[in-house]
Amino acid sequence: MRLIGILCLLIGFYTTAQTVTVVNAITKEKLFSVAVYNKDKSISGITDFDGKVSLEKFSDSDRIYFQSMAFQTYVINKVDILPQGTVIAMVPRSEKINPIVISASKFEQRKQDIPQKIISQNSAQIRSNNPQTSADLLQQSGQVYVQKSQQGGGSPLIRGFSTNRLLLTVDGVRMNNAIFRGGNLQNVISIDPLSIDRTEVILGPGSVVYGSDAIGGVMNFYTLKPKFAQDSISFSGNALMRYATANNENTAHLDFNYGTKRFASATSISVNSFGDLKMGSHGPDDYLRNQYVDRIGGVDVIVDNPNPKEQVPTGYDQINLLQKFRYQASQNWELDLGIIYTATGDFPRYDSLSRFNDNGDPRESEWYYGPQTWLMLNAKAIHRGNGKWYDKMIFSQAYQQFEESRNNRSFEDVDFFQNKEKVDVFTTSIDFERRNRENNVLFYGAEFLHNRVGSVGSVLNIDTQERQDAASRYPDGSSWRSLAAYANYQWRLDSQITIQSGLRYNHIWLDAQFDNRFFNFPFEEASLNTGALTGALGATYLPDDTWELRANFSTAFRAPNVDDIGKIFDPSPGTVIVPNPDLESEYSYNTELAARKRINDKFTFDVSAYYTLLKDALVARDFQLDGQDMITYQGELSQVQAIQNAEKATVYGIEIGAQYEFNKNLRMYGHYNWLDGEQEELDGSKVAVRHVSPSFGDIHAVFESDRLQLDGYVMFNGQFDFNDLAPSQQSRPYLYALDSDGNPYSPSWYTVNLRSSYKINDGLTATAILENITDQRYRTYSSGIAAAGRNLILALRYAF
Repeated sequence: MRLIGILCLLIGFYTTAQTVTVVNAITKEKLFSVAVYNKDKSISGITDFDGKVSLEKFSDSDRIYFQSMAFQTYVINKVDILPQGTVIAMVPRSEKINPIVISASKFEQRKQDIPQKIISQNSAQIRSNNPQTSADLLQQSGQVYVQKSQQGGGSPLIRGFSTNRLLLTVDGVRMNNAIFRGGNLQNVISIDPLSIDRTEVILGPGSVVYGSDAIGGVMNFYTLKPKFAQDSISFSGNALMRYATANNENTAHLDFNYGTKRFASATSISVNSFGDLKMGSHGPDDYLRNQYVDRIGGVDVIVDNPNPKEQVPTGYDQINLLQKFRYQASQNWELDLGIIYTATGDFPRYDSLSRFNDNGDPRESEWYYGPQTWLMLNAKAIHRGNGKWYDKMIFSQAYQQFEESRNNRSFEDVDFFQNKEKVDVFTTSIDFERRNRENNVLFYGAEFLHNRVGSVGSVLNIDTQERQDAASRYPDGSSWRSLAAYANYQWRLDSQITIQSGLRYNHIWLDAQFDNRFFNFPFEEASLNTGALTGALGATYLPDDTWELRANFSTAFRAPNVDDIGKIFDPSPGTVIVPNPDLESEYSYNTELAARKRINDKFTFDVSAYYTLLKDALVARDFQLDGQDMITYQGELSQVQAIQNAEKATVYGIEIGAQYEFNKNLRMYGHYNWLDGEQEELDGSKVAVRHVSPSFGDIHAVFESDRLQLDGYVMFNGQFDFNDLAPSQQSRPYLYALDSDGNPYSPSWYTVNLRSSYKINDGLTATAILENITDQRYRTYSSGIAAAGRNLILALRYAF
């Protein structure tokens, strides 16, 4: 009997040893959802909510891998586990040395394995920078340029490309829709910076993973993710109040997280009120707002501005709501649901309101965007596979609705024109990740998009209140659809060399019916049925611990959308864009070389050089409508233009970054970006590319202690002379200062700034930021509004 008892004890001990607990080697926290597998992945498992996994089905000769992207992979022979105990301690990867990003493939990857340049900001950095809008958040990176036509706006420029040649995604869902235009866009302000967990921006093409529009770059925003509780229940959150002097900003924000072991919820609410923006004191007088229009007693009156530095009118309001749910149905299944809603009030188009006719009268009495609303519903199912076909699968179904309007009335005119647009977007995508240990990873998936555009136009007589139909901006009821499949393969040859390649095939359909009641179009409909194959090949090489070398070649495309083919609008005085159904896709070919060097663990230097060739570029050029090159649009005789395929354009540049750490508390870093480009015209001449910005950059000196953070920094921008401007910009003097010859140009500028935050206690943090200390008066390139002058920002955040 005693022998039987001993045998039972041994069997019980051995069975217990077949189950191990995986923990964080630093915090001892139990790790959930760690993948466990043998060398050929014929046997696999996954840790449960308590970090436990059974190894009973593994043979004693198996070499077992414990893998989680945020941790260094742990490898051990099964026979060696019993002598060391039943706890597997995994070491976290250093976020500083080797951060994790997911933008390049939609799944977690180590940044050093990706041949493209990706810049990122986490939630702590975003809180420290305290941006008013997501456009400001991007600009504060020092590597994304932002144009503004009004305060309620912000159009990013990346490597010489802008608007519909850049892709916006939120939580992995593309935000670009069928009416994203080639002109400046302000959709990025619909993304609440206070609800963002992190941003990742791909500098350069991203069409293999993201499809059409990702020519110049991809801007990925990831919002708050609900967090499960480690024990039974958790509740936490943040409250913030903020005020700024330059635009009398008042912002209130609240977010909170509720979590159990299997269910979690995250909620975010932000309310913003921005007054008229005040510009600086030292700079070109051309930017001053000396007069504006007011309607008094039913008459348009030109009013002298008592404070010409105040840009009247530029104020607007905004509300942002976010609700997300997360449910862990089992070890292998997770279900997520996200709801985002944002809405602005009316916000004035300041650059249009500051234009004057040759007789000195304002062109417009009113010009404003109506409420811009955005709703997104995003449902995801995430599954852990057994490794045969995939290790991880993400199925996503999303619906978005965009609404916007344009409202304008000429000076002393009774006709008030309104155009209203609504776009419904349905997105279905499925993405897979299959890993062969850490060496080879296959990412693949498919996506279907359906955009339906509603557009109506009307004109209201403000005296009689009679409303009549008018030309809509887009063909009402038009649709744009996309079906795509892609594969992206990462092959790690050894510890030094990683190769990444990918292919994507996209097919695009567009259908539009034109309304001939207001214009005599020589066509009744437009259709597009085209495909595009894009690819990428890149490599990273790590000769030693101090060097990183990257090379990348990729192609990208943008298929014409409803805005390109069917739009009617006036981009500038005396010009009207009309539909052109005979368009084809534009393609880009991009190459990039980059190097990064670390010296003595204190100094880091990186440089990237890139060259992009854009073929069949979609640009606005003179056109004829039914044989006429001039037509009357909204009461004005205007030159007819249309979006057309040009020959080619080239953009090239260099990006430099450096950082020096004096000690654990003090560091300096900065960025410098230089770029140039040219576009070939029909007559063979070369002109500047519109969205190539002047050289720009920043320099920061940062001090950090347990409670105090100080950041003194300078932002700077080069000059564009008249001859450096694209022809479309040379004809818009109202956007620029005037040189000694009376020609428009974009002067250089700089700002000196100081950012500080102090942690009063574990929950309360006070922030004070003084921007543009020397009160410079400046405009970023191509902007229709001057930037803020000296601006004091005060914020108080409470974490609970």
